[in-house]
Amino acid sequence: MNTMWDLEESTSPTPNNNNNNPVGRSPSPTSNGVIAAHHTTTTAPGAAVGSAMGTPVSSSTTTPVPMTRLNHSASGGSISNMALSGSGMTSPYGTTPQGGMMMFMPNSPPVSMAMFDQQFPGMGMGMGMGMGMGMGMGMPMQAPMGGSQTMPLSIGNRGMMNSSELSPIGYYNPAMILGSSPGAGIQFESQAWREVSMRLQQQQQYMQPPQPPTSEPSTVRRSSLDRIGGNREQRQTLLWAYLSSYLDTDPDSLQSQFVHHVEYTLALTRAQLSNASAFQALAFCLRDRLIERWKDTERNFRHANVKHICYLSLEYLLGRSLQNTVLNLKLKKKYSKALKNLGVSLENLYDEELDAGLGNGGLGRLAACFLDSMATLNYPAWGYGLRYSYGMFYQTFNKEGEQVETPDYWLNFGNPWEIQRLDIQLPIRFGGVVREVGTGSSHAPAKCVWEGGDFCIALAYDFPISGYNTYNTINLRLWSSKPSSEFDLEAFNKGDYYKAVENKQESENITNVLYPNDNTSSGKTLRLKQQYFFVAATLRDIMTRFKLRPRSIHDFPKFVSIQLNDTHPALGIAEMMRLLFDDEGISWIDAWRITVQTFSYTNHTVLPEALEKWPVDIVQKLLPRNMKIIFDINHYFLRLVAQVWPGDLDKQRRLSIIEENPRNVRMAHLAIVGSHTVNGVAQIHSDLLKTNVFPEFYYLWSKKFQNKTNGVTPRRWLFQANPSLSSLIRSTLSDSLAWVTNAALLKNLEVFADDDIFLKKWAQCKLDNKERLATYVSKTLGITIKPSSLFDVQAKRFHEYKRQLMNAFCIIHRWYSIKSMTPAQKTQVVPRVIIIGGKSAPGYANAKLIIKLMNRIAVVINNDAEVGDLLKLVFLPNYCVSVAEILIPASDISQHISTAGMEASGTSNMKFALNGGLLLGTMDGANIEIREEIGHENIFIFGTLAADVNARRASPPRVVDPRLLTVFSLIRSGVFGCAGEFQKLIDSVEGTKDYYIVCHDFPLYLKAQEEVDEAFKDPMRWARMSLLSTARMGKFSSDRSIQEYAEQIWHIEPCKLEAPARISLGTMSSTTFAEETTPPSGADCTAQQPQGGLMPYAPVLTGNVTPPTISPSSSPLAHITITPPTPSSTSGGLSGMFKPSGGN
Repeated sequence: MNTMWDLEESTSPTPNNNNNNPVGRSPSPTSNGVIAAHHTTTTAPGAAVGSAMGTPVSSSTTTPVPMTRLNHSASGGSISNMALSGSGMTSPYGTTPQGGMMMFMPNSPPVSMAMFDQQFPGMGMGMGMGMGMGMGMGMPMQAPMGGSQTMPLSIGNRGMMNSSELSPIGYYNPAMILGSSPGAGIQFESQAWREVSMRLQQQQQYMQPPQPPTSEPSTVRRSSLDRIGGNREQRQTLLWAYLSSYLDTDPDSLQSQFVHHVEYTLALTRAQLSNASAFQALAFCLRDRLIERWKDTERNFRHANVKHICYLSLEYLLGRSLQNTVLNLKLKKKYSKALKNLGVSLENLYDEELDAGLGNGGLGRLAACFLDSMATLNYPAWGYGLRYSYGMFYQTFNKEGEQVETPDYWLNFGNPWEIQRLDIQLPIRFGGVVREVGTGSSHAPAKCVWEGGDFCIALAYDFPISGYNTYNTINLRLWSSKPSSEFDLEAFNKGDYYKAVENKQESENITNVLYPNDNTSSGKTLRLKQQYFFVAATLRDIMTRFKLRPRSIHDFPKFVSIQLNDTHPALGIAEMMRLLFDDEGISWIDAWRITVQTFSYTNHTVLPEALEKWPVDIVQKLLPRNMKIIFDINHYFLRLVAQVWPGDLDKQRRLSIIEENPRNVRMAHLAIVGSHTVNGVAQIHSDLLKTNVFPEFYYLWSKKFQNKTNGVTPRRWLFQANPSLSSLIRSTLSDSLAWVTNAALLKNLEVFADDDIFLKKWAQCKLDNKERLATYVSKTLGITIKPSSLFDVQAKRFHEYKRQLMNAFCIIHRWYSIKSMTPAQKTQVVPRVIIIGGKSAPGYANAKLIIKLMNRIAVVINNDAEVGDLLKLVFLPNYCVSVAEILIPASDISQHISTAGMEASGTSNMKFALNGGLLLGTMDGANIEIREEIGHENIFIFGTLAADVNARRASPPRVVDPRLLTVFSLIRSGVFGCAGEFQKLIDSVEGTKDYYIVCHDFPLYLKAQEEVDEAFKDPMRWARMSLLSTARMGKFSSDRSIQEYAEQIWHIEPCKLEAPARISLGTMSSTTFAEETTPPSGADCTAQQPQGGLMPYAPVLTGNVTPPTISPSSSPLAHITITPPTPSSTSGGLSGMFKPSGGN
């Protein structure tokens, strides 16, 4: 039985279930003992006989059951898979030593097919005639003398099939498609066949002849299910396992499935097919394949009883999924060929997909890379997030150059990748009152009941995430908010139409938009609602899935680890305490121990404004029970602080989860206190957390703090986004793609750093990518740019600390300098195309003003004939993943020029460097570690160091660089328009207001730009630097990051789903499988390309061997030991909740 919480069968075992396999997939025969058989071509175009398993009814006819997953791998011809009603031929065999079935074809001798030692009482067959060209199907045969053998059968014009392409008949595939012409029969030319045929005919003494149709029900005709051994549940499980076998990947099957989705899912015809509908149909085809892998992956995790990581992130910047999925499943060539024969170009479908509107910047893209790595590395993982109806926003620019936010209608045409889970709908409470139902103590607060309030519904959507070169497919569960009461009919009938849908609108607002503007009280309330809605639904889902197995709630941390991606999900700590203390009824100390051992927290910022705080009054009103729990946690925590620093009230104020004046809840403090591990995302960032941001917390719990430098997936950001460079790397590294999953192998490219021929090939790949970008810019913006120019890119979220304003000042200086040159001087200028991309938060006024300035500068420069092609400025609107995949491979230089000490890590720098783009940056974030890896000579570094930033702020330069003063004068003169508005930007960097030390770093920045120009003038030097940049970026793969998280924070192990393997059906009847098993020790699990009738990690059993029953206790994975985080030991004065781990 399925439950609303599980994709799979009930965990209750089925007794004596000898027909189950480890993951419910169907095996196919091996090639063991293949009998060679020749064929003769039939003399006429065949008439296809579509036969399917029959389900006898009370009359004399048989109702056929269509078998839609036939393994038809041979090439040529068309397939007609027809389930035909009409009179059925039934052979009531009874139980025979060699179970078999008899088929009769019109005007031809009967063909007997043995059933491989299966004790089948009988089999109903639905038969009928269908028109078709000569078609053939491989049919496994059994020699009666014992031993499993396979007979390849070939009929008509399809030719001899390889045994690996055969589809089983009998045990898993009683449905067939046979090609024959009336009267021609089926002829075989081999002594082996004649001997087998003679022995097979001897078996007919055990068979009763077919009963002719009568008006009365036949007493010997029974359901075909009844002829399969075991009880009814076991027989149904076996049938279901066959029908859900893996989809074929031969061209006929790929085409058939594609056409099926066009005709039946989309209800279109070939004449109506467009690229947009073809994309949807192909996405549905791929989703089918993801689902079969995903379900088996989950079953494999459950059987192995492994610890899971649940990754909580408010955003996932996934980008497009079609190309990524095709590459991960290694189906690009097959689909390209199959679709081409249908008149569809695979490459033309990629651009039909809209980017998923589930994220905005680096935080969301990091989460997406991490999911990719978790799946590829076979870790048991689930991602959780929100399904935003309109993304963050779609960025456009008005005539004044201002950012305009419009809804991102990414769901207008549906999302073919997701699975709506109408069976998973959770009520989420807001408001209400809290009532105490007991008395507290010095060690624990009183029990409480949360009552009343308003409700909305969290509806689940599942998004399968495939791994590369693995069958493991994990899940991203997204929550969408729905009203508990969608329509108020009474209000509608009274004429109050707005009130009739008010509840619906308020509920759906929660997940309409990512990061609602929180500049107002209502905006803050909506964002808080969004965050609680997310964690409340997620934790209830995690808890319910945990309870599917008979485990103690006290063992929760042994099987579940929860990672908080920034502070957005930090409310989950209070919510977990509510679930454990209120709902599960365990003690406060035990609830706290479980919570701390379960959660870990990744910090992504050192900016004070980015460390979230929520007004206490809003939290109290919206989440009264959670607010009380936070107060209680803070109470016990401050007792620890008072014990460590007696009488130091200032320490208590600084460390308290509750900030006074104004009263706010500090979410970062809650996350640190409630987690067993806190990590930064680059070494400098982690060091700053310990010394500058959370020094007292580090003193209390020094062992909590770790560093986990970010990474990016090379699958999307090199293999997919840069096909020309990937092809060169592959051909150079022994025609191998091993580097796709082991980026450290890129280091083997270093030996070509002094090979001029290779460097020219490398430079040509870059030029190809620049030409592709130039075409995109021309098509999108109507601006012509020359690929031979230096492409200078700054593409990232707009924020003052990222210093796009300093870049704008530099662009103005460069433009004015070129205008002032003589014609002879201009010939020495390196032509440069500056490309900008990125969005500003809707409520961030200064960042939006910088965007406007950039656009106004572009208008002036791009229309200046004196400058011409020596300088162009392009602002790409709505920068997103799909645009980045075009932009990043084309960059010559990319700018990462944040004020030192303010960028946590950055991941765009990793993507650019991985693609051979050189970096211009400050000693900030991951730039420092990238410089260490690729060499200081291959990166352009400038600017104030993090340790000196505060001093520079306190003592700004007394004399501003004259070149910068000239820039200020040009802006004030109105050359770029809006002089009054832009004066605000000038004011923000003058004197002591220059918080981001733009004025001090500006001359250093110009010097670094001059160094870039000089290096670009030497093509071989530049190509060598580019090559070494790529070759030495192996450390910055997200695979390395995830492996470190798994081993050092989550304490989880890989759990790989083995590839489908073929199984000899001759011994399956003697094999006993538990519902969820792994192969016996020593079983041959040779991976095969998935075909119909295959199941994952099926052991290949040969001969008359009866293997032992496989139970979970004998699983090869049962030995894995999960080491949970060390529990906090009890300290009497602290109620056992808190204890310092040692100071510095």
